[in-house]
Amino acid sequence: MGTQLDGLRILLADDHAMVCLGFQMLLEAAGATVVGAARSGEEALRLHAEQAPDVLVMDVSMPGVDGIVATRRLRAREPRARVLVVSAHHDAMIPVRALQAGALGYLCKRCQPETLIEAVARVARRQRYLDPGLAEQIALAQLEATANPAEALTPKEFTVFLQLARGRSVQQIAGDLHLSASTVGTHLYHVKQKLHAGNAAELAVIAIRAGLIEA
Repeated sequence: MGTQLDGLRILLADDHAMVCLGFQMLLEAAGATVVGAARSGEEALRLHAEQAPDVLVMDVSMPGVDGIVATRRLRAREPRARVLVVSAHHDAMIPVRALQAGALGYLCKRCQPETLIEAVARVARRQRYLDPGLAEQIALAQLEATANPAEALTPKEFTVFLQLARGRSVQQIAGDLHLSASTVGTHLYHVKQKLHAGNAAELAVIAIRAGLIEA
């Protein structure tokens, strides 16, 4: 595998010791240095703060805080943190949630060794990497989730969604609906989660695609 990862410092987070060992051997054979192996999301956050690695390779399923929540917390604290999420799961929505949480890449644990090396190298360069075998599944999962927003949302959430998609602010919506801004904010959080949207612009695109508002 040579020197593709020369000079990179990698932190691993996986509660399975054998998986960590296997990843460590592969990464170090490619020239990287593994600076730590966390067994939980909380430990991953602590070690990341201590070691400041170039890339954190994070498993989804761990005791306590899972990899996706840990990724979200890490990116909130350190916006430039580079995370590659790995998982043994087949659910296409897991990589969607991982990328929404701020991961730069997602990889299935069933991948070939050289794929792990490529993914880490790409993420280290701040490039996105998505497991090629999952790309179509993820696209379909997102389409299904956003095809009919009305079905995914409660009536109040749907009202907030439409108002936001039309460009109104949280404060304006709160005034219109006689709600507190915090209540509207809670509805907005649920809308974004359910529709896999990161901001108001993405909500507008979803509404346009669904024929709910004019482009």
